[in-house]
Amino acid sequence: MRIAVNTRLLLKGKMDGIGWFTAESMRRIVCAHPEHTFYFLFDRKPAPEFLFGPNVVPVVLCPQARHPVLWYMFFEWAVPYALKKYRIDLYVSPDGMMPLHPKVPTLTVIHDLNFEHATGNLKGSHQKYMTHWFRRFAQNATRVATVSEYSKQDIAETYGVNPEKIDVVYDGSHPCYRPHSEDEKAATRQRFAQGCHYIIFVSTILKRKNLANLLTAFDRVKTMEPGTLKLIVVGSRVWWQDELAEAYDKMAHKEDVIMPGHVDADELAALMSAAEALVYPSYFEGFGIPILEAMYAETAVICSNTTSMPEVGGDAVLYIDPTSADDIAHAIRHIQQSGVREELIEKGRKQRTLYSWDRTANLLWTSMMHTIGQE
Repeated sequence: MRIAVNTRLLLKGKMDGIGWFTAESMRRIVCAHPEHTFYFLFDRKPAPEFLFGPNVVPVVLCPQARHPVLWYMFFEWAVPYALKKYRIDLYVSPDGMMPLHPKVPTLTVIHDLNFEHATGNLKGSHQKYMTHWFRRFAQNATRVATVSEYSKQDIAETYGVNPEKIDVVYDGSHPCYRPHSEDEKAATRQRFAQGCHYIIFVSTILKRKNLANLLTAFDRVKTMEPGTLKLIVVGSRVWWQDELAEAYDKMAHKEDVIMPGHVDADELAALMSAAEALVYPSYFEGFGIPILEAMYAETAVICSNTTSMPEVGGDAVLYIDPTSADDIAHAIRHIQQSGVREELIEKGRKQRTLYSWDRTANLLWTSMMHTIGQE
């Protein structure tokens, strides 16, 4: 069988959540199925490490799809040309984008519909493109995969897609996330936090990630309980305005907020393991990979009680109302009490076993077979 995969987000040194989903699932699928040929569709010359086996054929298409106009050209012109040229039997798109009228069975992975439920998280042109086209992608694809039961229900209800057409393919955690030794943790604290204990926020900084309420909550904690606790904010500043900029400017303890920006996977894994807790007050998540990564790093988790997060966190998370800075502050104080972190970490060891990239690959392969009518 000839399988084409949209791999345009496999970018060395610039991987996001969808990129990791693509890499970790397809690496396993390619190796497990040498009897099939996989045509990886890139929009630029790929790094060699993304060619996961001798049964991978790299195909570089034009144009480089980094803008909505170029997205349209890439998926409506370049991809159909490649599907026809290479006589493809199945097209898989891990980022949800696809030709509107594919002539082959198509599986599209729509991770979440955050852009349908709120504005201000994306550039205006990106928001317009996604709200216009993703409904059509979901309706026109042979099958749809998504990363949680929450997102499955959301896609079915928002787009009017039969739930029986939607498969749940859970995310996994990067293998670099693991518990570090006490000496390793001390070295990480020394390197990033002047040797102090800290809580950590991990995400590209977008409006929906709700960093504003976390900054306000952390400031209240520091006012009530002066001490050495720091907040480390890891992620690129895509959005820093309005209520977020105002919350930061009003902080009395902003010197205790450390912002290293984007860090590589190994550094982030070390930061996660050495943290007192991950605080993840996002308003909306299709899955919430940092929650799982914290569990693999054996770090306690505080996260929102909304969307998919209770599904992923189970009983191993301290939940908060993301709209309430007071609730977030109370959780930060509570998690520092004796025994609380240890109990959450122990529950996390059990909860994390539900999610792995091996399971992701198996579920995605099953969905691919359903797409072509095989069980």
